[in-house]
Formats: sequence, structure tokens, C-alpha cells
Amino acid sequence: MNNDVLQVQPPSVARIEQVANQLSRFLIRTPTVPWPVPAVGGGPDMQLFVKLELLQKTGTFKARGAINVISHAMAAQDSDGFKGVTAFSAGNHAIATAFAANMLGTSAKVLMPKSAYAIRRQLCETYGAELVFGDTISDLLEMVQRIQQTEGRILVHPFEGIHTIEGTATVGMELCADVPALDAVIVPVGGGGLIAGIAAAVKQIQPECRIIGVEPEGANGMQQSLAQGSPLSVVHVDTVADSLGAPMHAPVSFGLVERYVDEVITVSDNQIREGMRRMLTDMKLAVEPACAASIAALFGPLATSLQGQRVALIACGSNIDPDTYTQLINS
Repeated sequence: MNNDVLQVQPPSVARIEQVANQLSRFLIRTPTVPWPVPAVGGGPDMQLFVKLELLQKTGTFKARGAINVISHAMAAQDSDGFKGVTAFSAGNHAIATAFAANMLGTSAKVLMPKSAYAIRRQLCETYGAELVFGDTISDLLEMVQRIQQTEGRILVHPFEGIHTIEGTATVGMELCADVPALDAVIVPVGGGGLIAGIAAAVKQIQPECRIIGVEPEGANGMQQSLAQGSPLSVVHVDTVADSLGAPMHAPVSFGLVERYVDEVITVSDNQIREGMRRMLTDMKLAVEPACAASIAALFGPLATSLQGQRVALIACGSNIDPDTYTQLINS
């Protein structure tokens, strides 16, 4: 293990509570509900709960980190001299950054791939963001660096940084308050910001609870990063779960994953599609692929290992248009 990584410190429970209070001005406390159908993966004696973060404003957990990051950046600078923010994203983080900037009274310029879902573009525009498009992630990274340099905008990173992780940690804190004595929490993994925050909170509040990450087989960069003991600078991405297709990993989020996450597993795109169908059939929810990763894992690689346990799934969010959704679940 990398000694530098081991020095990463999580936000304390007191700090997470403080952030949650600050976020309550802008966001909702999403509910945790029991899975309504008894015959689930893990056997009929499993107690299964779902944290419905897809009901959050902007449709995902991303707004938690974005608001916390921008709030800190604005507090650190003279308000008259603050030049606004920028972000790069396939969609959900762009939406959250646009929303957060709107709520906090500043401007956002967000960069998205030309392939981004139309509904995600529209939501960014609804919140008043200026949109810029690129062909590849390399294009977006170069463009966002140029915008930072020429316009003086603050980067709101999609998954890295302690203020982002303080935001996502509030998801874990809420879950622990809703469901005591959990045996396991299953969390979708893209860049690692969500699972880093959730794991940091849960391991402090319910230290015996296992934290299990789920990646698509076509974007298993966190598995590879853990295997080599340091975050990958480039991740090959080929999956229907575009929200989990982080192009790289980074030290802070990786360090907390390495310290607190018990296991990271993978699911196939076909298993993710089946998870989408199960979410519709059992929960009556039409979700994007990333949101179905947790249930895909429960019915797939975790089908026998969690029997009789108290398990929570993170339904991380969903912004998908009807045509794309229909195409995915029917393929």
C-alpha cells in the first residue's frame, strides 16, 4: 500500500452532521425503505433496504458534494471576486453543479460529451448553466483546464476532494440513522466519491458493517487501482452504465476506499439491465443503469454470500429519458 494514501483522514461524524445541517437548506433527506418483495437475492430471510437517493434534487447524490464544494470555495474568496465554477461530466455531476451554482448565486460553465442524454443537457440549461461539448473525455479535461486558467473558475470535481466526500458521507450517516445494525451496504462505484463518503461515515457509526462496491466489468478501474495500490490515471470505459464510467481515479477518494471498503466486485452489462428490470418490477422505479448496479450485484455475484443478513442498497440516482430506458431494458 502507498504510505501517502494511508494518511487520508475521513471527515468526523461531527463534521458530517454539520455538513448535513448546511445541506438541509437546499436538499431533501432521502428515504430508506424495505424492499417490498420477499423473494430477493440472498434468500427469503434477508432483510433488504434501499436508500432512495434517486429522489434527491437533481435526481442523484451529486448535489450533496457540489453544494459543499462551492460553498467552501465561495467562503474562501471575496464574493465580488468569485468567478464562478466549472465541471466536466457525462451528465449527473454537470446537472448537480448547475443546480448548486444556481442555489448559491454564482455561475456555472459545464462540459459534457456530445453523446450526453438530451434530458441531462436540458436539466443543466434549466438551472442556468452554460454548456460546452467535447468529443472525448480527453477533450473535456483539456477544455476544463483551459477554462480554469483563462476564466478563473473553480473546478467542482465529480468525485475527488474532501469537501465532495463530506457531502457524500451524509448519505451514509442518514442510512445508519434509518437502519441500525446493518451487516452490509452495497454501493455503485464510478470515480469513488460516493462509496468513499458512505464508507467513511458507516465505518465510524456501524463499524462491523461491510462496505461492498460494485463496478461494471467494462469500467472496473477501482478494482485495478486497489490491485496496484494506487489510483489509475487512465481507466478504459466500455459499459452501458455511463455514470459509472470514471476516466481516472484520484488519491483522496481512493485512499478512503482502500482504508474502509471491504470488497469491490463487478457486474456485467446484462446483469445491470436485469437489475433495471427488477427495479421496475419490484420497486416500480425506472432507473438508469448505474442505479441498478447494487441490485445487479445482489442477484449476481453476491447471491449466496449475504443470506440471512441485514443489507442496504444505494439507489444512487437516475436521469434517463424514456426512449433510452426502453431500449436498454429491452436489449
